[in-house]
Amino acid sequence: MANLSLKLDFSQVSAQFQGLKGRHAGLWPALPRAALLVAVFTAIVTAGWALYWRGLVEELDAGVAQEETLKTQYTEKLKQAVNLPLLRKQKEQVGQFVSQLEKQLPSKAEMDALLSDINQAGVGRGAQLMLFKPGQTVVRDYYAELPISVRVVGNYHDLGSFASDLANLARIVTLNNVQIQQFDAKGTTLAMDATAKTFRYLDPEEIAQQRAAARPKPPGAKK
Repeated sequence: MANLSLKLDFSQVSAQFQGLKGRHAGLWPALPRAALLVAVFTAIVTAGWALYWRGLVEELDAGVAQEETLKTQYTEKLKQAVNLPLLRKQKEQVGQFVSQLEKQLPSKAEMDALLSDINQAGVGRGAQLMLFKPGQTVVRDYYAELPISVRVVGNYHDLGSFASDLANLARIVTLNNVQIQQFDAKGTTLAMDATAKTFRYLDPEEIAQQRAAARPKPPGAKK
């Protein structure tokens, strides 16, 4: 009986969808009209989503993301505002530290005196300064580097004292590429070959030249 009832119901539903061609939709049976309304509503919703609503949703999502970014930026700036006095004090301390470091870099006019101090560091300790040859100055962004090839001969303590005196100079001097070997057959006298590097800050004119050289040239300019 149940199978018979289902067959009857299906045949009744199928019958409502027959003979619809050429008839006005308003004259269709209830079930086809309902199916048509569902199809039309689905098409309208799909078209509205594709043409209008999806753009609004994406714009809304972008607005939400931007809101989170602005909240993060606000929090960071609020922290900076709260710590502004401390940051200003730290900036002042950094400025003082940089000023102290600059004082350790001689100017161009003071280089001769510094070279004399390096020379005296070897002679004053009993070590024999057999080579003292300043090299080519290398200009960096804000400072210049002068390498000096040195060869100092003496006993172990003489060489150590020479290196210590260089470290204690008021100006910055570093020893690089240090090589120590025996100088005599007994091994009591040693020879130390090294590159002493000292630094100086650039004059305002040199800084201007560096910036001019780093500035990109316009197209067609002569090299």
